[in-house]
Amino acid sequence: MTWLKDIIGTEKAIIAMCHLLPLPGDPYYEKEKGMDYVIEMARKDLHALQDGGVDAVMFSNEFSLPYLTDVKTETVAAMARIIGELMSEIKVPFGVNVLWDAKKSLDLAAATGAKFVREIFTGVYASDFGTWDTNVGETIRHQYRIGAENVKLLFNIVPEAAKYLADRDIESIAKSTVFNNRPDALCVSGLTAGAQTDLQLLARVKDVVPDTVVLANTGVRLENLEQQLSVADGAVTGTAFKYDGKFENQVDINRVKEFMDKVKAFRS
Repeated sequence: MTWLKDIIGTEKAIIAMCHLLPLPGDPYYEKEKGMDYVIEMARKDLHALQDGGVDAVMFSNEFSLPYLTDVKTETVAAMARIIGELMSEIKVPFGVNVLWDAKKSLDLAAATGAKFVREIFTGVYASDFGTWDTNVGETIRHQYRIGAENVKLLFNIVPEAAKYLADRDIESIAKSTVFNNRPDALCVSGLTAGAQTDLQLLARVKDVVPDTVVLANTGVRLENLEQQLSVADGAVTGTAFKYDGKFENQVDINRVKEFMDKVKAFRS
């Protein structure tokens, strides 16, 4: 029995991404449409995901491209407003992810009552965003300082668009991450959003940390979900739920229903 059952209500949980459009301060923010439009699009996606039967949702500033590793205050403020306006309509457990800033993700969780955050908490990477450093000791102390100690931490140990600077295999990373940091879950990803997570990589991680929740973090689709969930304890899914399976599109409730029907059949 894992915490997924307590917090989300089921094992083999599907956490669906609610991708927010560009926000104030982002290069592609549509000023003429403003925040009301961003909120309306988030509302549509949230309802499509919930009505389609997902187990949980995670709000992220997915379209704040290109990403920062030290996120600006205006981004967190905008995300808090969106979640605040949708709060009475959120019917499933939810988490947040302020890309790519662990402390800001925790700030947003504390402000909104999110149950979990997903972030890059550990490691040093060569990435599309430059040299990407972390400070997990400071991040966890910040979590306790702001009263967010009950927020579950989903550690992404294979960040998208980045490579670990040290020459370490995935088993070493998984084992030391669990030993040193006690993550609530490890997330294993493909190269970019929507790219399939390597099944062998998932299996190697799960084998060395059998008592830790391991999530397939990208690329779980209708065609491979049984295969992925036979190894992973759950999945974080975004692109698969969108019209035509395209990252930039809105959520298609029919794709969500078809996917979740298959998940429920697999679970039973």
